[in-house]
Amino acid sequence: MPLTPEQQAEIERLRAETQPTRRATVPALEEILYQPVPVLDHGFVRVIDYMGDDAAVVQAARVSYGRGTKRVSEDRGLIQYLMRHRHTTPFEMCEIKFHVKLPIFVARQWIRHRTANVNEYSARYSILDKEFYVPAPDQLAAQSTVNRQGRGDLLQGKEAARVLSLLREDAERVYASYAEMLNEDETGKPRDPAKQGLARELARMNLSLNFYTQWYWKTDLFNLMNFLALRADRHAQFEIRVYADAMLKMMERWVPITSEAFYQYRMGGAHISEKGMAVVRRLLAGEKVSHAESGVSKREWTELMETLGRDA
Repeated sequence: MPLTPEQQAEIERLRAETQPTRRATVPALEEILYQPVPVLDHGFVRVIDYMGDDAAVVQAARVSYGRGTKRVSEDRGLIQYLMRHRHTTPFEMCEIKFHVKLPIFVARQWIRHRTANVNEYSARYSILDKEFYVPAPDQLAAQSTVNRQGRGDLLQGKEAARVLSLLREDAERVYASYAEMLNEDETGKPRDPAKQGLARELARMNLSLNFYTQWYWKTDLFNLMNFLALRADRHAQFEIRVYADAMLKMMERWVPITSEAFYQYRMGGAHISEKGMAVVRRLLAGEKVSHAESGVSKREWTELMETLGRDA
């Protein structure tokens, strides 16, 4: 994820500036503010701005004048209660803004989370860089035979080499065609004055989904946790999960008490249906329960047994 000298200079300038404020700030998050965290081969995620902290969640829950309580243990207990009982609005009072560079196909997954403010790099206005994602060999897997949206065994040897070659060659070829249709150099001047370039908004349609785009993505803490609960899950696609993993670490810096509750009740917890709870009660009573008599679907039975650490 190489940054241009201009980009690095801008980051250093922003990090050198400090402003006096009466707003809540979080030193651990200030340490990494503006700094890009590399993701995939050319991507990154970085925090641009934020509002609020753990104490702001407590303040909103109590609608108080103060910033939480004098004892962290009381704030922790309240935040855990809010998380456990799904009281969402206090978490919505905190917001965070990210700058993300990501492959277009990852962006199309990401944008399904419609609870954020998004502004994306415009290929109608600017020319996209020649940067495209190629999976590492340990992520080059075949289609799963049991999960229509998952991966199976890794491709090996000549087959893996062939696929990697196709990915690179296709991306190189379409970008060359993109550049030819634009007929523009880095300054916007025609490469060939005798030719008229195609409009940028049309030339971009030839690019494949592994090319990189960028956006600013601003959301509140509650909806950030909804995003992370789905995209940092081990079942999520690898290419979006690595972004979620990086953002999880940023959230830990920002709101450590909320993050602790999030891991405890969301990431480490489980949602069990009414029929599933009936199965659990019978098992606790010492009964033997089979899937056939449980009243739940095969998939739910498998998930329930996995949650309970039992063989399906």
